[in-house]
Amino acid sequence: MAGTSGMRDGLWVFGYGSLLWNPGFPVADRRLARLDGWHRSFCMRSIHHRGTETEPGLVLALDSMPGASCHGLALRAETGTEADTLAYLRERELISSAYLETEVEVTFEDGPGVQTVLAYVIDPEHVQYCGGLPLEDQAEIIARARGGMGPNDEYLFNTAAHLAELGIEDADLSWLADRVRAMSRL
Repeated sequence: MAGTSGMRDGLWVFGYGSLLWNPGFPVADRRLARLDGWHRSFCMRSIHHRGTETEPGLVLALDSMPGASCHGLALRAETGTEADTLAYLRERELISSAYLETEVEVTFEDGPGVQTVLAYVIDPEHVQYCGGLPLEDQAEIIARARGGMGPNDEYLFNTAAHLAELGIEDADLSWLADRVRAMSRL
């Protein structure tokens, strides 16, 4: 696991999914940011939060992809809360070891500057990794799955809505949100 040795100006975390709308820690600063070399993808089977072991859901992860970029938020924890925030994030994000905690560099969208941030990226060797699923298959899974934190479609809808509020385009998530809504009307 990474530490926070390379971070300046406190503990920064990259939000690309549920951290956008439910960071769960006191946030002192939010900045639009871009992470190169990774893309946001429903490539992780969720067996705890948005699904079960017998009927897994899907959650977003950062999946490595040369030439890709993921737009999200760099979130800075309030000064004095860094240790508690790190402990909270590790309990939340590392529940099944499918995510790897790593330090990456993001570029701020509102001007010059690169910031080292903590990010949770998918371990492509983990049994929960399912990269490359067709969008229709993703929609079918998301439409029916439910886990300890609620229905899988709620996770999708909240993330899509917050990306739209931030002005971040994600064609796959928009398509998925529309498709899952249509499926629920059938």
